[in-house]
Amino acid sequence: MYLFLAFLLVPIIEIALFIQVGGLIGLWPTLAIVVSTAVLGAVLVRTQGRMALGELQRSFSQMDDPTEPLAHGAMILLSGALLVTPGFFTDIIGFALLIPAIRLALFHYLKSKISVTQFQMGAGAQFHSRPEPFENADVIDGEYSEVRPRNGSAKPSKWVEGPHQH
Repeated sequence: MYLFLAFLLVPIIEIALFIQVGGLIGLWPTLAIVVSTAVLGAVLVRTQGRMALGELQRSFSQMDDPTEPLAHGAMILLSGALLVTPGFFTDIIGFALLIPAIRLALFHYLKSKISVTQFQMGAGAQFHSRPEPFENADVIDGEYSEVRPRNGSAKPSKWVEGPHQH
């Protein structure tokens, strides 16, 4: 229902604003504003998109939660789509989404409305929002590296030999 209202109301608002602004300043200045906001918006989206991508890469490399950088990137992408769309109302919303404080406030609002039950990053790493018993208690997650003997002997130590049979 909300999506239907958005598709109905946004064009009506845009048409009304075009009529009002065009009546005040004329056709060509109105068209010049629409084109210049699209160009300016594309430049701003490109620079902020690069910053958001850098922040996302940093969160992945440090194994941090990438939720916030992903949300900022999605809002910047939406901002770009709104700024390229001709109209004053969509430009206002698009430019507002380019302001980091507004994106952060919107992120925190949306975060309060969404409940994450599971998050997984990398092979086998899991985050549960509430503690649950392990499904298989025999599994131990760990890392290993192969250590070669220094003296050049190919004979493995007693630690890596298989179980002795008696």
